[in-house]
Amino acid sequence: MMLTSSKQRRKQRKARFTAPMHKRQRLVNVHISKELKQKLKTKRRSIGIRKGDKVKIMCGSKKGFIGKVAEVDLRSLKILVEGTTTRKAKGTEVLLPVDPSNLLLLDGDFEKNRKEILDRSGKV
Repeated sequence: MMLTSSKQRRKQRKARFTAPMHKRQRLVNVHISKELKQKLKTKRRSIGIRKGDKVKIMCGSKKGFIGKVAEVDLRSLKILVEGTTTRKAKGTEVLLPVDPSNLLLLDGDFEKNRKEILDRSGKV
């Protein structure tokens, strides 16, 4: 997603790191699975992620893991998924931050505002 009209990587990165919170919300969109697209009858490729959504990790050390979203961190643009933990140097376990591009949305609560967003994108 282009944040600026510039194609230069350094300007794209600067825009991403200095983006205000309302624009960061668009940067944590997650791809929708084919089954969920058919169920919701939408052509839309991705939608914003929310706490409680069921996701599958598609890349990385936890590839194939299915879990619920514990937290959406807009500050670091990462998603924390329940059950994916890593051990810190002190020995404490913390949730592993996952990039939204590495997730696939399997199920979620599509009431109120999210349903309106999907309706705007057109039916299959």
